[in-house]
Amino acid sequence: MPIRGFIWLMVWGLLSGGVVGQAQDADLTLGEPVVRRIDVPADENIFGVVEAFWLPEAACQLNVGWERIIFDWAQHQPNGPDDWHTLNVDDRWLKAANDCDREVVAVIKHTPAWATDGTPGPGVPRGLDLPVDDPGNLWANFMRRAAEYYASRGVRRFIIWNEPDIELGTYGFEFEGDLEAYFQMVRVAYHAARQGNPAAVIHLAGTTYWHDVNAGRRLYMDRLLERIMADPDAAAHDYYFDVLTLHIYFRSETVYQIVHEHRALLDGYGLEDKHIWITETNASPNRDPLWPVVRPNWQITLEQQGAYLVQAAALALAAGADHIGVYKLFDWALPPGAESFGLIRADESRRPAFDSWRMVSERFNGVDQAVFAHTDRVAVVRLRQTIGQEAHEIYVAWARTADPAQIWIPATDDKAQILDQYGAMIVAHPVGGGYHLTLPGAVCNAIDRCPVGGLVTVLVQPLPNEPGGQLVEIAAGESIPIYLP
Repeated sequence: MPIRGFIWLMVWGLLSGGVVGQAQDADLTLGEPVVRRIDVPADENIFGVVEAFWLPEAACQLNVGWERIIFDWAQHQPNGPDDWHTLNVDDRWLKAANDCDREVVAVIKHTPAWATDGTPGPGVPRGLDLPVDDPGNLWANFMRRAAEYYASRGVRRFIIWNEPDIELGTYGFEFEGDLEAYFQMVRVAYHAARQGNPAAVIHLAGTTYWHDVNAGRRLYMDRLLERIMADPDAAAHDYYFDVLTLHIYFRSETVYQIVHEHRALLDGYGLEDKHIWITETNASPNRDPLWPVVRPNWQITLEQQGAYLVQAAALALAAGADHIGVYKLFDWALPPGAESFGLIRADESRRPAFDSWRMVSERFNGVDQAVFAHTDRVAVVRLRQTIGQEAHEIYVAWARTADPAQIWIPATDDKAQILDQYGAMIVAHPVGGGYHLTLPGAVCNAIDRCPVGGLVTVLVQPLPNEPGGQLVEIAAGESIPIYLP
């Protein structure tokens, strides 16, 4: 594999000149380094992709552990409650996922016209306030049947709707009910799904975060958790959900901020055992020469897309998420000039980010601890990985500004693996007790500043028995400590 992102190893040297760029998110409150423990089985593949079924062979090569698929209620039951049409979720898709050790995560949405007094699709289901066992509770009937039917096909995770934080009348809204209606959707889904399959797992809908922040509102998840906690029966039923879900795009360091904020929300409500999944993340590369897209901001190159995905994965783990998925695998049926997110283009050619996400899945699984630290110019995530009897520390590092940056990592052994953001690897030996790495500068502009850090370098070495030397940034001949507890 050619090394598309240069890895520069330097014993010492002057940094190349360049325009000083503003750190990619200088206005973020990133806080002090906090060690996060990743509470998932060591053999679980925590990295996923949206809609792998379009290209199952490529998805297997991507080596992800799960995929998200839309389970459309209106297509399952287009004309009435007695309908049950499952071509919306082809059994061949489920078999292909199972054959490649990929778990299917269902996102349930789209109310049939017959089941709502509102707008077909985003409308609130009729009978939502009725008892779960009442035939008039149409949502309960569907969730019970779906959980039972798909249990034998390996599907037990259900995301309840999509982005309810986008308000009615706003572009992209998918649920016209208020927060109380969505709370009832979750409560009913929890009870009904577990009647159909006692092992069912309920995910709250993915939310956008920014619709609330830009409108000056309390976060939707904060308000929803407050409503759940106020329900007198919630504690007896594990608060009606298992996983909080997020959608995060474009600015890599906001991944840390948003996940950290939601982890604090859960912990503040006493829900420390609830998991956080990112089921959508990406930086759409509008500057792809093979698929150019004109837009006023977020000028993203192919290299930046790859860098974003590696940075997002590392930052998400450091902030408290334990599963991360890319939107999406394949730009199916996308018209020319339309915004393109796929790891694989509409013509089935692969973007470099495909290799980035494969590297993440192959290298970042088995992580049980993560911590993030930064200076004004450098970002570093340290992952602790334990697989069987082998334990490693993985440093994921990049520059935060337009200028290249240099760091020194203390060695724990007589060699280390150093990878670029696409997985190309070399074996290096320490000089003077460690490794000097030069990190290429980020791509910045006046509108977006530096939305994505520079090309990523990854260093893997054995976990030390005792704390080693100090990780430092080297700038203007001085050593600046980077504290990683």
